[in-house]
Order: sequence, then C-alpha cells, then structure tokens
Amino acid sequence: MAKNVTKKQDQEEESLGKFILDIVVMMAVILGAFYLIFHFVLSNDRVSGPSMQPTFENNDRLISVRNFTPKRNDVVVLLAPEAANDVPGALYIKRVIGLPGDKLVSKNDKMYVNGKLLPESYLNNSFKKAANDTGHTYTNNFTYKVPKGYYWVMGDHRDISKDSHIFGPVKRKNLIGKVVLRYWPFNKVQGF
Repeated sequence: MAKNVTKKQDQEEESLGKFILDIVVMMAVILGAFYLIFHFVLSNDRVSGPSMQPTFENNDRLISVRNFTPKRNDVVVLLAPEAANDVPGALYIKRVIGLPGDKLVSKNDKMYVNGKLLPESYLNNSFKKAANDTGHTYTNNFTYKVPKGYYWVMGDHRDISKDSHIFGPVKRKNLIGKVVLRYWPFNKVQGF
C-alpha cells in the first residue's frame, strides 16, 4: 500500500514540475515574441512637449510601425537631427509635409506644395487663431525644395515646434516609425 502512495506522490510531483516548466517555457516564448515585435515591427512611444498640439498632448502614448513608406500628412517618429541641438538619440513626433523633390512655399499661413494649396485641417485650432489675432503668422514664411532622399517635417503647433523650418530636411533613414494608434489617454483612443 505504501508503495502505491509513493508512486502516486511521485507522479503528482512530476506532473506539478512539468506544469511549472511548461508555464516558464510559455512565458519565455511570449516575452520573446513581444520583444521581437516591439523591437523590429512596432514601437511604443510617448509624446513629450507641446509641438504637436492639439493633435497630441504631452504624455499621450502611441504605437508606431517601424517599416513604412512615408506619405504626406503621415505623423512620424524621427531621430532628432544633430542640428536640433537636443539630447543625442532624442525622438521627435512630427507630420510629413514635403516629400523628396517637392517645392514648398509657406506664405501668410498657407502651405503650397508644388504650387498647390495643401489642406491642413489639423491647423484649425486655438493656437493658430491666437497667433493670427496678434498679427503674427502661425507658420513662418519660407520657400524650400526638398532634396532627394529627404523629407520636410513640421509640428502641428507651428509657432513653437522645433522642426524642419529650424533644422532642415530629415534623411529617410531617420524616420523610424509611422504613428498608427494613440492608446492613452483612453478617452482619446484613435487610429491614424
């Protein structure tokens, strides 16, 4: 009888040990998959500062995809250029305005791309109205031709944004993600 009890206990202990090992292996596989996905496919980013207001506020949380083809009006995560005089490795969140080869003209708060007015509904905000009420332009006047392999990026809060009108165009390799989802705060969840 004692022999049967010992055998049953051994089987239960072996079964419990196998169960714990299975859990550990499963957790390692899940964590490994999350690491690979968020290292090579997706990126979890946080907005820091007011340069994209009112589209994004400070501390909004975003998911961006790493492999993408930049298009006009995409919101992108980029490695801050050295000319920005920022912390090495700093990331910015900006909107793509100009593609390689585009001629950009900003005049009297209107943006023209290759001679055509660029609709910028995201700029219809209280910040632009406040700038205009004081007699200032919200977007500095400039003319620029975007070189091959580069992109012109700007923040939505134009009068305070540190963007291409300050540091120039951005190399394609420095555009590291396209924002696809804001998941925090929960009351502002939105796809892009």
